[in-house]
Amino acid sequence: MTITQINLYRYDIALKAPIAISLGTIEHARNLLVEIQTEAGITGWGEGSPFWMIVGETQASGLAAAGDMARLLLNRDPLDIEGCLNTLVRYLPGHPTTRSAFDMALYDIAAKAANMPLYQFLGGSKQSLVTDETIYINAPERMAEDALRIQANGAEAIKVKLGTNARDDIRRVEAIRNALGDTMPIRTDANQGWDVITAQTVLRAIGGWNVQYCEQPIRRHDIAGLRQIRQSSTVPIMADESLFDATDAIRLIREEAVDYFNIKLSKSGGIFEALKINAIAEAAGVPCMIGCMSESRLGLTANAHFASARQNIRFYDLDGCFEHASDPVQGGIVYDKYQITLPDAPGIGAEVDPSFLNGLDKVSIHRSAA
Repeated sequence: MTITQINLYRYDIALKAPIAISLGTIEHARNLLVEIQTEAGITGWGEGSPFWMIVGETQASGLAAAGDMARLLLNRDPLDIEGCLNTLVRYLPGHPTTRSAFDMALYDIAAKAANMPLYQFLGGSKQSLVTDETIYINAPERMAEDALRIQANGAEAIKVKLGTNARDDIRRVEAIRNALGDTMPIRTDANQGWDVITAQTVLRAIGGWNVQYCEQPIRRHDIAGLRQIRQSSTVPIMADESLFDATDAIRLIREEAVDYFNIKLSKSGGIFEALKINAIAEAAGVPCMIGCMSESRLGLTANAHFASARQNIRFYDLDGCFEHASDPVQGGIVYDKYQITLPDAPGIGAEVDPSFLNGLDKVSIHRSAA
């Protein structure tokens, strides 16, 4: 089997409203879509969601890089996933989100060629997944209202974005806890917004309020600071922006810096690297969460397949499409409130609606242009 053509799409999806985290505000899901075609008639789909403030990529930079990446993959065997991805990494280190879209499409092709749903191709089984829902930074009373809405909708856990200052962040969690009562777990995420002292202050204040963990309290490179916070906190610490690849995973474990890992395909470069991260974590006894950026249900379905195939994935944060104003995906995971059901079709089992696809900017890279 060989790759004959790759189509790249500017995959814009409107949001219901802007969403705010400590690193910035997102007004649109500006994603990128990769379609890999083969001479065997099998097509693979992949999606990347470049959060510039986390991965250092934008949609524009990703699409520019994707053109070069596509040319490198023409005429190659898509089933040689490791070989294809190593070629991309050697040519253009970095760009994990862009690479993740190619990775996803290659795995889609391989699972379709094997006539297996992706979770089965990865050696796993179909699991029951339950996602949380995220509350973004706002006034404490508004965040408490959002928490009550999510609780009334049947959520089992709520994720709360923090990372401004100690006083306001404590007030946010306090307002949410008072509104919800004591039983529903709160998962907090500062997105690098604190320093060590602020993190210790906030976590000490909220430690008795059934807080399940805190994601990335401080800057991603400060591993010593993460270890210091972990040692002083009753709230478990989860690495997110500090964890891009397997090398980061080894360092975090060696330094005993965190209790949990947050794996995101758009951050890790895709499934191939995510499998390595999870294997390292599992060997070290570090449970993982599958997270997301602002993917549509196509990318979220690939994330869910990965999570279902690995028992070390204990937490699920696959709510990115909840903020989208429209759903352009056919097939894919099905949400029953917060319960996620995976498709059984071969491959990822999701594609973009052709009518939506036809309205997107597209660049085609094919053999005659190689």
